[in-house]
Amino acid sequence: MDMRARNPYLETLIPRYLKACRKGKGHLLDEYCLNTGQNRKYVIRKISHMAFDEPRLRKKRACRYGHEVREALWKLWKIFDSPCGQRLKPLLEQEVGRLRSFGELRVSEETSEKLLTASSATIDRLLRSKKEGWKAQRRYGQRKAGLIAQRIALRLTDWDTSCVGYVEMDLVFHCGASTAGDFISSLSAVEISSGWWEAEAILGRAQGRTFEALKAIRERTPYDWLGIDSDNDQMFINHHLLRYCEKEGLEFTRSRPYRKNDNAYIEQKNYTHVRRPLGYLRYDTEEELRLINDLYRHELRLYKNFFQPVMKLWRKQRVEGKPQRRYERAKTPYQRLLESGKLSQEAQKALQELYSSLNPAELKREIDRKLGLVPKLRDGI
Repeated sequence: MDMRARNPYLETLIPRYLKACRKGKGHLLDEYCLNTGQNRKYVIRKISHMAFDEPRLRKKRACRYGHEVREALWKLWKIFDSPCGQRLKPLLEQEVGRLRSFGELRVSEETSEKLLTASSATIDRLLRSKKEGWKAQRRYGQRKAGLIAQRIALRLTDWDTSCVGYVEMDLVFHCGASTAGDFISSLSAVEISSGWWEAEAILGRAQGRTFEALKAIRERTPYDWLGIDSDNDQMFINHHLLRYCEKEGLEFTRSRPYRKNDNAYIEQKNYTHVRRPLGYLRYDTEEELRLINDLYRHELRLYKNFFQPVMKLWRKQRVEGKPQRRYERAKTPYQRLLESGKLSQEAQKALQELYSSLNPAELKREIDRKLGLVPKLRDGI
């Protein structure tokens, strides 16, 4: 029975329904629902509307989070590089007071309390309209074994994420549309357990330069290295790195060819930490190399490691044929390293003192300022 038949049928029942007793109304509803297949509660509401023609007034909830809260959230969202609500909420609990003391966030005490009590879902809802406008402005495309290799064990993604010290690494080419000639490449490295990220830029693809960049990264990291995992690029699968790992007692593994998911941790960082700031342009001058390394060695590594929370998968199960994922509370790599208990007392103290001296808003401004210089260098301005 279609709608054009159901409505006249209901209209003929309404006079009888209004005159009937409680039991009679129940029989009429049973008859109508059986013949039409409609829900009983829906039919009752429909009869009320058709019989009395009174529009239902929805009760409006009082607005708890007003314009000031939305604007403050938007500013914080931009300061911390556009995280989702689950990653932004723990940052708010930790950083709102500090940003107010730095003078970066000028809000009332009431607004500050609301920022701290808002749930992650509420944060996403309050930011939704502004995010849509922001995304509309960012509509540009994104595309994103020799004898030595036989001596290096294959590793998939079977990492023990409770053990600190295993590093995945990869090279990111800044070659633009052509791989001809020498261009800058970024050696990107991430610690599996904490998500601590480091990078170093090199000009060209020489194995020796890649090896020196790897040693420079190791000197900056606050934890002891236990192992290295790379892809099958000849920049990594060579005697330089193999002898170094054997000498230093490091476990050296590699992924399967043409299987990017084997390097899932570093592939994610390649986009969020390298491609998003620098884009897909070509960089091939010494001046650009100096500027990119200045960014990697200072503001960018501090901002990403101290103020960009990492979400770790806690549980994955399949419910009614659909995978459901549950994640741990988002924490920054700095927090995860401190909680791991694997750092020396000196390293912990040095990290805590460094964190106390950092202003995330100032770091973000300096990163944006330096990134603004890169296209000028490329265009010769």
